[in-house]
Amino acid sequence: MTHLSLKKAFVPLLLTSALLTVTACSTDPVVAPKVPTADATAPTTGIQYTAPFKDGKYDPPITLTTIAQISSSTTFKNGETMENNVHTKWAKDRLGIQLKYNWTAPQANKAFETRIRLALSANEEMPDIVALGNVGLLNDLIDSGKFMEVGKMWEQYASPTYKKAVNEDPTMWYPFMRKDGAYGIPIPEYSWNNDTVMYFREDWLQKLNLKAPTTLDELEKVMDAFVTQDPDGNGKADTYGIAMAFRDSLIQGQGSASWLFGAHGTMAEIWTEKPDGTLAYGSVQPGVKPALGKLKEYIEKGYIHKEAALQDETKAAALFTSGRAGIIAGPHWMTLFPLADLAKNVPGAKFKAYPVPKGPDGKQGRTGNLNFTGAVLINKNMKNPDAFFVYQNYLFENFAFPSKDSEFKYQFAEGYDYAIVDGKPTADTTKIPGGRVIPQKYTLTMEGARIPSSQMEAYVNLAKGNGPTNQFEVRSSLIADEVRLQAATVNLSMKDISYREKYTAPPTKTMKSRWDNLKQQEKDIFAKIIYGEAPLTEFDNFVKTWESSGGSTITGEVNEWYTSVKKK
Repeated sequence: MTHLSLKKAFVPLLLTSALLTVTACSTDPVVAPKVPTADATAPTTGIQYTAPFKDGKYDPPITLTTIAQISSSTTFKNGETMENNVHTKWAKDRLGIQLKYNWTAPQANKAFETRIRLALSANEEMPDIVALGNVGLLNDLIDSGKFMEVGKMWEQYASPTYKKAVNEDPTMWYPFMRKDGAYGIPIPEYSWNNDTVMYFREDWLQKLNLKAPTTLDELEKVMDAFVTQDPDGNGKADTYGIAMAFRDSLIQGQGSASWLFGAHGTMAEIWTEKPDGTLAYGSVQPGVKPALGKLKEYIEKGYIHKEAALQDETKAAALFTSGRAGIIAGPHWMTLFPLADLAKNVPGAKFKAYPVPKGPDGKQGRTGNLNFTGAVLINKNMKNPDAFFVYQNYLFENFAFPSKDSEFKYQFAEGYDYAIVDGKPTADTTKIPGGRVIPQKYTLTMEGARIPSSQMEAYVNLAKGNGPTNQFEVRSSLIADEVRLQAATVNLSMKDISYREKYTAPPTKTMKSRWDNLKQQEKDIFAKIIYGEAPLTEFDNFVKTWESSGGSTITGEVNEWYTSVKKK
């Protein structure tokens, strides 16, 4: 494949945060949003059910319509489907809620998002509940006028634990605020859950008598050895230093290069805070230039697969788990999926997590996730809007931090994500009849219910070797083997060097008219530099063009908003 065709394949890169992917927004966000401030310690009172409700469930059952995306980790067993499975049965039996899926679509190749956009453009009737992670698309849906203001319902209906989870970080509400209130309920995520660590083939390091690198220079020597010294012993020059995925983002997910930008004191694609307290767009900062130069060098030397521009994170992970690459960067949870496949594919292969390397000036950084993954929208024509809260409240009060008596005390469902073997729970897929699947992936918000601070706090304690101190830690211990805890410990050791998106409001006035063009310029020049079609000096011209083509104005608008919310 030629450089030109690779560059064209590289163009679809989402080189900006998902928070900024859509510019068609009717609301100027340069105001301090008034987020819902319900007291998380107060019991939920004054609930007015819209249908007969008795003993914790609707009787007779009511119907709640929705849609769903099917990701690579959404798997089924026992002949089940998204429309009919252990979760839908639970919702009907436990809560009297019959879930009806208007349609489902794969997450891959943005099929799900494309299907929503088609429905929006065709003015199709929307389902009762829409939950998704693309904040730009969520803002388009909000601005369609098809969904209701949810702040008042939140204050009335949300349970104490649900409120507590969201109140841990009130900025979750910012992307979904309008002048008259909140239009999306944030979906809380575990803190530091997707922050980057580096995984190395430990057996390759040992075979080549190498130590895990702590600096960029040391890393490059390791990558060179992984490429030139036949670490897999097959006598062929068919290995790569590191598995990377450029198709969707340079800094997000499995196979990201966030550590490389962090080593140069910046983070592309997102808005970050400068020492003076103002926000700046990472992709036009000086540190991006040498980082792009390094990516170009790594491709030329064969450290990175030349088709990285075509590879999403699934393909990058497959390059590592097939035994062809010696390093991959990504979240701590990759130890269980997909990196556990390495041992299946390559007998005797071992991997271990390490911190991201320091750059030439001792700088160190990585991308980090926000405390939410998206939001839930409620159709303004929904007949029983209280049903969503009945559903989600139950999960937060019983699944998010279970008691010893909870039906979710081990995982979601016995025989699916855990089994009882010799009187003890296990999440070992080989010990679960038919293998392990994860029913929480079927839930309306894709991950059940999460309290941001809970998961890493649990791992910290479990890593000490003192055993679980509560039922949530018991449940966590089922999937937190020694490898997972080691990766989590490395992850937490770097909690202060994560770069997180600081601009979480809808697009500004100038973003609406200029951002698409600025993104395209960014994608084009980054691709040309990395694939050797433009000299590195073109980055300087890009920065000047970016600033004169609306970037400076946008930066001012972003900081006007940031100043307003920091006063709150």
